[in-house]
Amino acid sequence: MRILCTILAFMGFIGITGAQSLQTVQYADGDQELNGLVTSNVGEELPGVLILPAWKGIDDEARTAALNLEEQGYIVFVADIYGKGNIPADNGAAAKIATQYKTDYKAYQKRIGLALDELKKAGANPEKIAVIGYCFGGTGALETARGGFDVQGVVSIHGGLYKAPERENAPIKTKILVENPAADRSVTPEDYANLVKEMNEGGADWQIITYANCGHTFTNPASGEYNEVMAKRAWNHTLLFLYELLK
Repeated sequence: MRILCTILAFMGFIGITGAQSLQTVQYADGDQELNGLVTSNVGEELPGVLILPAWKGIDDEARTAALNLEEQGYIVFVADIYGKGNIPADNGAAAKIATQYKTDYKAYQKRIGLALDELKKAGANPEKIAVIGYCFGGTGALETARGGFDVQGVVSIHGGLYKAPERENAPIKTKILVENPAADRSVTPEDYANLVKEMNEGGADWQIITYANCGHTFTNPASGEYNEVMAKRAWNHTLLFLYELLK
């Protein structure tokens, strides 16, 4: 079984077949229209993965991850957190709207919950669901665990680890994998230590993997900080974690 799991992990970067595609799914939060993406294996009653994208909204990294996870046998839904008309045009706008949701974490958790509902509607087994997130979405993965959503695990990939000090630590039932770049200037030693304290006090099943010589966006091929070797390792660690929880 472990050999099979390793083989599946290395298959993650082999490529995507031409038959695969992502379909737009319209849903809503009140009056706000949301437009997520779902893989083409809708309705097959497979384990499900929700992807929370980075701070500029749904990007190529999220799309590629969704298609690769479909190859691994998962139904995947890519969440639209900001909604139609709110896609940031540059880093400044992205920082502003991402900070809004990090501060109003309940609004963020609500959008995550709506996306999880759409993943289940697509046919994902409700007892076998995980959440992965990149950057701002990595913060969302942690908020999924903090919010007590009924998912088996979350993966925070170069996510923000900060939590406001006035928020109390609470029990955490969801398994957590944090993939942390060693040279991420957006994560302070205090953020790191406080997260470890939070997970320990919450009784969580957790692990943090730190990747050497990596800046913040080390998994994104479009970034100047991309580290191909470490990005592949992180992807394989993600696949192993998902395989353990959902297969």
